[in-house]
Amino acid sequence: YGAVTSEPSMPFPLRLKHIYISYIEMIEKFKPDAIAIEELFYNKNAKTAIAIGEARGVHLLAGQMKDIPMYEYTPLQIKQGIVGYGRAEKKQVQEMVKLILGLDKIPKPDDAADGLAVAICHAHSLKFCEDFRIVGY
Repeated sequence: YGAVTSEPSMPFPLRLKHIYISYIEMIEKFKPDAIAIEELFYNKNAKTAIAIGEARGVHLLAGQMKDIPMYEYTPLQIKQGIVGYGRAEKKQVQEMVKLILGLDKIPKPDDAADGLAVAICHAHSLKFCEDFRIVGY
């Protein structure tokens, strides 16, 4: 597991290119059967919401370019699937990710823990918990 990151000082189009190339490399390396992604949520800051939406679009494009089935889950579904309560706090979700995966500590950065939570939610939704692969870097 891990997170694709880019330098905030990079021009935004180059950051999107970096994200796309990184996703393609991960897909080619790990050959996932599916890609699960969190549905876009409402953000009070419009500028942030737009940037997240653009990065999310790059993620979706990478999966489609490799013909991998895509699954989307709401934050409520993810929390319900991990903690059993759709209004769980972020810390509760992170702790459950650690426990479910038998990790020594909560995955960092937070984006990595969030990605693992989406993958676990997807595995639970398809009922193949003992035979799933998490796309990670």
